[in-house]
Amino acid sequence: MRYLTKLVGTGLILATVTACGAQGTMATNPASGGDSVAPSGSISTSPSPVPKPLPNPPGKPRLEVPEGSTPVPADQVDAKALPPGFPHEVYTANGGTIINVRAEEGGCGHALGEAIEQTAQHVVLDLSETKAQTGQMCTMDLRYPYISVALAAPLGERTVVLKQSPPR
Repeated sequence: MRYLTKLVGTGLILATVTACGAQGTMATNPASGGDSVAPSGSISTSPSPVPKPLPNPPGKPRLEVPEGSTPVPADQVDAKALPPGFPHEVYTANGGTIINVRAEEGGCGHALGEAIEQTAQHVVLDLSETKAQTGQMCTMDLRYPYISVALAAPLGERTVVLKQSPPR
């Protein structure tokens, strides 16, 4: 019984010393960047300002359609050039000057979108994906993010033609 008491006491002392040592390390080397040590040794807890993202930044993939987007009617979307099973959900935002379209990406690739032709009758969107680096291990999953593409003028009644290019 005497040895059990010594063992428990030693364990508590070790746990306390380890916890106190970890707090000193966190104060001098914060992992998250929230707290920092000022030159005088006092701890500053003021968070650094984080810039706000744009509401619909073109080219930035997201999992949900951006808030305030309006669906483009199905008869105004031409998705004949896309492979079977490829999504063809199209929305407009920002008064019709931004198109949010569901794309396809997988593994290490990232979805890309570009308006390659804009006429009075139609807008052609080229959907592709970044190519994975050679020798890099990637997961074998498919994701369907929304990507935003900026237009020179509001979409209006023009048809959106979707096509897919090989990975770049």
